Amino acid sequence: MNISDLLGTVMQSGMAPSSGRRLQNVLGGGDGGLLESLGGLMGGQQGGGLGDMLSGALGGGGGGLGGLLGDVLSQAGQAAGGQQNLAIGGLGALAGALLGGGRQSMGAGLGGGVMALLGAIAFKALQGSGKSKPPVPLGLLEPQTDADHRMLEQQAEIVLKAMINAAKADGQIDQKEMQRIVGKLQEVGADAKGQRYVLTEMQKPIATEELISAAGNQPELAAQIYAASLMAIEVDTTAEKTYMGVLANSLDLSTATVRRIEQMVGL
Repeated sequence: MNISDLLGTVMQSGMAPSSGRRLQNVLGGGDGGLLESLGGLMGGQQGGGLGDMLSGALGGGGGGLGGLLGDVLSQAGQAAGGQQNLAIGGLGALAGALLGGGRQSMGAGLGGGVMALLGAIAFKALQGSGKSKPPVPLGLLEPQTDADHRMLEQQAEIVLKAMINAAKADGQIDQKEMQRIVGKLQEVGADAKGQRYVLTEMQKPIATEELISAAGNQPELAAQIYAASLMAIEVDTTAEKTYMGVLANSLDLSTATVRRIEQMVGL
């Protein structure tokens, strides 16, 4: 079972009613939108096609990543040794899934896109919190070695567990909710092994301390965990708000970082 595949499918299925809206809010953005910027880049690299399609799609609106891709290309790209080392293809797969109505699973490409998007959110949020040169998140880089691929899978699994853990903030996930989530996974093409994995994780007790420990001393991963958790729940109950507050404090995220992440997802 490929965890990146499963993460992409879970994100695509939408764990909470607002999951899709928050994802599109991040992708839309102002200043032409992330997709418009991405489309221009991919159009230049590929001679049209997907780039041309993306350039006019889901643009406009405020509060999203807006000029984020430009920031990433000029700053993270420099740190990564060039724009070609960034995970642009993964972002394109994620955008394509949304443009296609979100019903057809795009597997590893979509999962890689989720990690790249979360990495972009983390990069921008950490920049705005006083870190002038935050580390480039692994998900935002194109893996170069087998070790990179393994590490990215490990981080994808942490992010996936974070989303499921957040869903337990109001207490245990009841059977009806479990079946709803598994049903959505079936709709977007998750295989039986993936469905069993998610179901098993949902049945476990909440494990926030274990999640914090897994994040380690990595502010860029901590920011991704927080952003992914926001996309998994509504944050409209006292228990969920308390959970997110505890999570932010335990991950040692600054108030400025938390606020920027919340603004980007439209909370």
